[in-house]
Order: sequence, then C-alpha cells, then structure tokens
Amino acid sequence: MVTAVLLGFLYALCLVFFGKFLKGRASVLSTLVPGGIFVYFAGFIPRISAGETVTQVYEWVPSLGANLTFHLDGLSLIFVLMISGIGALVFLYTSYYLKGDVYLDRFYGYLAMFMAAMLGLVLSDNVISLFVFWELTSITSFFLIGYKNKDAGSRKAAMIALAVTGIGGMLLFAGLLIMAAVSNTFSIQEMINSGVPFPDADWYLVILFLILGGAFTKSAQFPFHFWLPGAMKAPTPVSTYLHSATMVKAGIYILMRFTPALGNTPEWNNTLMIVGGITMLYAAFHTLFRTDLKSILAYSTIAALGILVFLIGIGTEAALIAASVYILVHALYKATLFLITGIIDHETGTRDVTKLRGLGKVMIPVAIAGFLAALSNAGMPPFFGFIGKDLIYEASLRATDMNVWLTAAAVITNILLLYAGYLVGIKPFLGKPSPDFAEAGMPHPLLWTPPFLLAIGCLLFGIFPGMVENALIRPAISAMGAVGFEFHLMLWHGFNTVLLLSAGTLVSGAVLCYFLRPSSRMEAGITKLEWVAPISLFERFYAAFTNFAYYWTRFFQNDYLRYYILTIMTFLVILIGYNLLTGVHLYIDFHSLKEVTIYEMAILGIMVVAIGYTVFTQSRLAAVASMGVVGYAICLIFVFYSAPDLAMTQFAIDTLTVILFVLVLYRLPKYLKLSEMRSRIRDGALAITFGLLITLLALEVLSEPVNRETTEFYASNAYLMAKGKNVVNVILVDFRGIDTFVEISVLVIAAVGVFGLLKLRLKKSEIE
Repeated sequence: MVTAVLLGFLYALCLVFFGKFLKGRASVLSTLVPGGIFVYFAGFIPRISAGETVTQVYEWVPSLGANLTFHLDGLSLIFVLMISGIGALVFLYTSYYLKGDVYLDRFYGYLAMFMAAMLGLVLSDNVISLFVFWELTSITSFFLIGYKNKDAGSRKAAMIALAVTGIGGMLLFAGLLIMAAVSNTFSIQEMINSGVPFPDADWYLVILFLILGGAFTKSAQFPFHFWLPGAMKAPTPVSTYLHSATMVKAGIYILMRFTPALGNTPEWNNTLMIVGGITMLYAAFHTLFRTDLKSILAYSTIAALGILVFLIGIGTEAALIAASVYILVHALYKATLFLITGIIDHETGTRDVTKLRGLGKVMIPVAIAGFLAALSNAGMPPFFGFIGKDLIYEASLRATDMNVWLTAAAVITNILLLYAGYLVGIKPFLGKPSPDFAEAGMPHPLLWTPPFLLAIGCLLFGIFPGMVENALIRPAISAMGAVGFEFHLMLWHGFNTVLLLSAGTLVSGAVLCYFLRPSSRMEAGITKLEWVAPISLFERFYAAFTNFAYYWTRFFQNDYLRYYILTIMTFLVILIGYNLLTGVHLYIDFHSLKEVTIYEMAILGIMVVAIGYTVFTQSRLAAVASMGVVGYAICLIFVFYSAPDLAMTQFAIDTLTVILFVLVLYRLPKYLKLSEMRSRIRDGALAITFGLLITLLALEVLSEPVNRETTEFYASNAYLMAKGKNVVNVILVDFRGIDTFVEISVLVIAAVGVFGLLKLRLKKSEIE
C-alpha cells in the first residue's frame, strides 16, 4: 500500500523533470496513475467484504512512535475507491479542459500530490502520519485553489481556505495527541479496540472540542463553511475533485472513524445533530438565491456535508448505513454536476443560470448526464439517490428523540437540494437555444465521457444496489462498530411512511422548480445580509487582527537590533531576578572551584582591556579588531581546558567574523557617532547586571554534583550503535539527527530566500 500512497508524490516529482512532455496529447497518460491505484485497491474488495482487514507497518521514526502504518478496512476502502476512481476521471477530464495551459504539468503535479495525501489520510493508522497527510491536503489544496495566481480573488480564496483548514488541523492534532496520551498508543485501531472508555476520561470534552473543530473546519460546517464557496475560484477539475468527492469529506471520515471511540454520548450526538442540521438547512436555503452554477453547487455541497454530520450525530445503525450510502450517492451525482458545469462554462463562457437555456440540442450526452445526475440528486426511483434519501428518512424517523423535527429538517433540505440539482443539471438544457451561445457545440469526448460514466453509475447502483451493499456498505458500517446489524439495500420497501416522505419531497421539489425562477434581484437581496454572515465576521476579525499585528510589530520589530537585544536582556534580568527574590537561593561552593592560574588571570586581563576598548573607542574598525581579540582570548581558554576542537572552531569563526565585519563596514564612515550619555549608562547598567546574573548562575552550576550518566551513555554507545569514533559528531548526526536535520532545513530555506532576493528583478514601478 505504501507504493500506492506515495505514487502520487513520485509522479509529481517526475513532472518536475519531464512535465513538458505531458502538455500535449500525452497528458491523457496521467490518467494511468489514479486509474492504476483504483484497480489495485479494487482488488481488495473480496477480502474486505469477507470481513478481513489489511494492515502494513513501515517504521518511520519508531523512537517517537511515528510509523507509516496503513490500515485498509471497509470504511477506508470506500474513500480510497472514491479518491482514485473519481480522480482518474478528473485527470482524464483535465487533459482536454486545460488543454494548452502553460502550467498543465504543474497542475497535474498538485493534483497528484493531493490525491496521494488524501489516500494517506484515509489509510493512516498512526495519528502522527494521519496529521502529516491531513496538513498535506490543506497545502496542496491551497495551490490548487490558487492555481490562477494572477487573479486576486483566487489568491484570497486560497488564503482563506488555508487559514480555516490550517487552524482546524492544529485543533485535530492536539485532540489526537490527547487521545494517544489517554490510550497510551498512537495507533488508531488500538485506540478504538483497546476498550479505553474515552467518554469517562477527564479530558473527554476537550478531546471532543478539538476533534470536532478539526472535522468541522475541513468539512465546511457552519460557521466555518464560508471558505468552500470562495474556493470555487479554482478550475472546475479542482472543484469536482476537492470540493465534492474528496477533501471536504476528510472531516466526515474523521467523524466516522472515531465514532466507536467517542460516539454514543449526548455531547457527541447532540453537537453533531445541531451543527449538521443548521449547516444543511442554512446551505440548502442559500441555493435558492444563487445564479452562478458553481456557487449553487458549492452551497448544495455544504448542505450534503451537513446531512452526513447530521446522520453521524443520530448515531444509530440505520443512520450509519444512511451516511455510508449517501457518501457514494453524493460523490457520484455531485462530481457529475461539477464536470457538467465546467463543460457549460468551457463551451459558452458563462455559468449564469439565468442566461443558459437550450443547450440540450447541441450537447446531447452532456444533457443526458445532467438529467441522470439531477434525478439521482432528487431521489427519483430507480436511481441510487432514491435509496440514499429513503435511508436518510428512515434514520431520522427511527431516532428516539425529536424524530418528527429531525425528519422535517431532512425533508426540507432535500426539497431545496432537488431545486439546486434542477438548476444545474436540467434547466440549462431545456428550452430554445439562446442566440448568445450560437457557437456552442458538441464538446470533446474527453470532456463529456467522465460525467456520463458517473451519471451511469447513479442509475446502475440504483437498479442493482447489491453491487455496493456487500462489497462496500456492510464492511464500512462494521468498521464503525455496527456489527451484526441486518439490512438490505433495495428500491421497494412497500407502502410506508418513508415512501410517503419521498413522494412528498419529489412533488414539493417539482412545484418549487415550476414556480421559482432564479434571478439576479434575489441574489442581490441576500447579498445585503452578508454583513452578518460568518465570512464578514471572519474578515472583520482578520482586519482587526492585522491592525493589531501591525502596531505590535512596529513597536517590537522596529528594525533596530540594539532594541531587540535590549528587550530580550531586560526580560531575562527581570525573570531571573524575580526568581532570586522570591525564594530561589543560590548555593555556591567556592571551595569546590579550582584556583585561578596566572595564565587565566592574564587572559582575563586581556579580555577586560579589549572589551573596554570596544565600548569606548570611536573607531568602527578598532572596535571590530578588539572584539576579535576577545574571541581569540576565549580560544586560549578552550586550549587551557583541553578542548582543542572547540578552540579551532572558535578561532575559525572569529577570524571569519572579523573579516566579514570589516568588509561590511568598509564603506561606512570610519568613526562612530556614539549615543547620548543617558542611553550609554542604561545599556552599561543592563549589561553589567545581566553579566553578574549569568556569572552567579554559572557558579551555581559548577557547584552542583556532576552527573556523568549522559556522558557515559554517549561514550559507550557512540561506536557500538552508530559506528563512529568521534562522540561529538555521532551525537550531532545520529543521536540528535532530527535537530541537525531541522537546523540544516532552516539554513536551506534561508539560502533559498537569499537566492530568490538576489535573482529578483523588480520593475521601477514596483520599487516605487
């Protein structure tokens, strides 16, 4: 499985060197990557449907408990098949949709990395690796949403999406770490199956807040939903892949995965039902006022995500079955509608539903796909959506508390979603062709084939629901703890309340489609209320925080290094002085200290003279030279105490520092203009106080008994464990290799930044 997960990253890496060869007709070959992954994971269906699970462990950082552990069960199988299957169709669609795009290889690279990150997320059994992949989805989606980087709207949408999902990622990571601490394991399966009663833990409410915060931000739940409509600035393949079938369902996956461990409590169930219910009603209501096809689909997607959270909140076996089925239902019809929207935009140049009509006469396959997807969205038999909506109503009716209100909310939401599906999948193809789109014609097969195949799936799985029942749905609900629950997916359950509700939904939705016409005036009316919308509140908070950061930075980060040092030293003096005055007593055993030799006194005298000369001289070059003398004096101290390696390092650094200072200061005036006497007295007093405190602390440390346990460990294990005879080098490279790696990374980032500044060529207007 690790090869399948990392294949997307490897493919993106190859595009760096060979991407130019995939900008023409060869771009279709990119479909082989997700297609091959889909075939690979489809091969696990017999084993998973038989009740097996597959686990593979690859040691990553075993000392920290961070391993690449991949676990494939019924729940993760649904997601990996959606990610790779719809991904293959999106890759195929992109090959023509972005044909001729100068950055097509870059787009494929981002898309492949996102696919790999999503696969890693849903397959990870280690909370550390899960978080890594979770953040990778946010980062790669940032690049995909902001793909049109010359457009200010795209850049803003990408930043908002990254900010919201990034904050949620931090919340999720904190929650996962607390769960790991409570259960004493980093393995998700061990957390769930260990029998640890998380609801009885003292940290349960904190865990709940953090996990739900991460899931709600990623899956666009109210009031964090606003990033998703803004993300529609991305190209249609991105909207299809990220915002209908994959990334926005990452939060849903987290909720489903941790339902056995955290669910079945009033706090869990009520929170999810309330948030999901508000989200689905709020978003579905907004679809009535939108005229842009992608905006309509964005809000209908938020509503569908709300339905899923709502069902997980109900938490019964019937609700979990409904959620598992609805994930597939929504992915099929919503991906179809998004791809159709891209075709309409590609051929007509507009997504305004008030202007589109009569396209069915020139886009017959697209119109058929749109009709099929819209009917599945509406819940019309014999489509897969009919089964999904029936299961939703059955779950809400079986809820023990407030089942009437829960069912009413579900019915209203589905009526409004029916209307949204009609606007996107049916209305643009009805009526007489508009003369404004006389040039619109039959799209290329690479455009209409992917949505047509997805639409066929909407019908096929509805007529033959057994195809997914045993292969996907039963293993999925089993993974969520619903073991032994009997059910059968079928179109006909007889005349009952659920059938009546389904019929009422269809009739009410049809009436709404007949009487309500989308208009710009309605959209303008709802726009007047945006000042109280969550996005407006977020933007006002952002503006206030930006102003605060500006003044804070102007005060502390004022471009004067001397003030930075002054602030740091003042803080340390206050902190250490406060501890000394409030009970921390220093113990200095002067008898344990060695006598000071004449050599050391001579070196100390040289250092005092050099420091004094540095402070009081008015020549820059003389100050630099005297500081060099101080450095060389320290080198001699290292030599006296048998540390020649440190002495050589100090000598090289001081020599280089003096040379660099001289080169930097060469063109400046030779003489210093010293600050006023009051500032010099202040700085001198602070420096003397700080030096005295550090001296006292150093003497205190020297008076403490020496513990050589760490020294002996490194000395005895340096060669045995790391095969190195230089203990210092072994510590840096092996025992503290992560620290060294981070330091190297910081230097590389700084070097890349400096190189970028050196290569930067700004226009005169940009400089001004």
